[in-house]
Amino acid sequence: MFNRLLMTTAAIALASNAWAKSDITVAMQLEPPHLDPTSAAAGAIDSVLYSNVFEGLTRFMGDGSVVPGLAASWEISDDGLSYTFTLRDEVTFHDGTTMDAEDVKFTFDRILAEDSANAQKALYAAISAVEVVDPQTVRMTLTEPNGNLLFNLAWGDAVIVAPESIESIKQQPVGTGPFKFDNWTQGDSIRISQYDGYWGDTPALTEATFKFISDPTAAFAAVMAEDVDVFVGFPAPENLPQFEADPRFQVLIGSTEGETILSTNNAQAPFDDLRVRQALAHAIDRQAIIDGAMFGYGTPIGTHFAPHNPAYIDLTGGSAYDPDKARALLTEAGMADGFETTLHLPPPSYARRGGEIIAAQLAEVGITAEIINVEWAQWLETVFRGKNFGLTIVSHTEPMDIGIYANPDYYFQYDNPAFQELIATLNSTTDPDTRTNLMAKAQEIIANDAVNGYLFQLAQLAVAKTEVQGLWTNAPTQATDLTGVSWAD
Repeated sequence: MFNRLLMTTAAIALASNAWAKSDITVAMQLEPPHLDPTSAAAGAIDSVLYSNVFEGLTRFMGDGSVVPGLAASWEISDDGLSYTFTLRDEVTFHDGTTMDAEDVKFTFDRILAEDSANAQKALYAAISAVEVVDPQTVRMTLTEPNGNLLFNLAWGDAVIVAPESIESIKQQPVGTGPFKFDNWTQGDSIRISQYDGYWGDTPALTEATFKFISDPTAAFAAVMAEDVDVFVGFPAPENLPQFEADPRFQVLIGSTEGETILSTNNAQAPFDDLRVRQALAHAIDRQAIIDGAMFGYGTPIGTHFAPHNPAYIDLTGGSAYDPDKARALLTEAGMADGFETTLHLPPPSYARRGGEIIAAQLAEVGITAEIINVEWAQWLETVFRGKNFGLTIVSHTEPMDIGIYANPDYYFQYDNPAFQELIATLNSTTDPDTRTNLMAKAQEIIANDAVNGYLFQLAQLAVAKTEVQGLWTNAPTQATDLTGVSWAD
């Protein structure tokens, strides 16, 4: 009898383990335009693939720290001009080919090529050469010291790719991560599954499906019906109290690196006039946008820098809501009767909902903004690459990315040599106190130049079934890292 009980207990335990849930369905609002994180500005690509399918030499953790990735270790020369990386042993791509120093060199040669489509190419401009020392060792030589290099190498734009799979990477991504790409049903979902040959710890999940649900009402319905297990970047913040009161769900509220801005085409009249850009800034009531579009979730910002960063300075007072001042500035600029412009709005709720509010605010001071709703791929083509816009609303979710203002070819076309020189100095500075002072000056310059309308720092809002554990609460980069996610017993 005792043996029979033992056998029964063991059988129950085995059955319980066999039935333990190991797959997950994650919903998000935006679908990637393609699946190559090294040749597009779309954060939706990283939301699916970062750390899951693709890995870099270094990587971000959920707390924002940068840790070794495909590089097990590195040595930095005394002059800061040489970084020698030792790669991890026995790393393979999902097609079975070995990842080695040649792949690292290929990746960065491609990033730095004259015809590169890498959205953050400027971050790696200081790399003058990438040398294969041996299959497990690669050396990067810089033209000047760069205190941000290890941080920049953790971006999704710097994940390691292979020449063998590069031609089809946009539709069939091949990386080194713990999950391999299975299929993409465009307009609906992407499925990934556990990669048996992964060099690191095996994840608890065996497969994951990313569902794309752009409509906030449909998002609410999908979560309530338990058709999805997690919704990251939940687009209907007005529904969060209902989920908080429901024991089936948990609500995660954290911070992101997403500076949400009224991006302004600085090279297009009349926005090439500082007074007009200042008028825009004073016409905007940030808190009304946060309350109306995000139901109170979001932190007002007066510059392009995350409030949770220790180097942040609060400059919101310099562009406080003051419609009378906005009208006076327009009159001073010779535009007392106002003007007409376009306002391109991509799909996220912060843009579509926020855009309606901003258009009404601008109308109060005489600026007529024609709202043009665009899909994400169209936004990338028309606004980001084509620079054919007056105004747009977008959240820049890349970490500590104020350096984009040093690129005059960036889509808002801000060209300030003094700012460019300051960022070059910042990049070559390693002393923490000096870097903090330089970052403060950088924030002040772009705020004083009213380059864009600085709205709010996007909150990270997620809803998940109560049993899901290991999700990131904060978003130090745009990613849905599933490597530590599991279901509670």
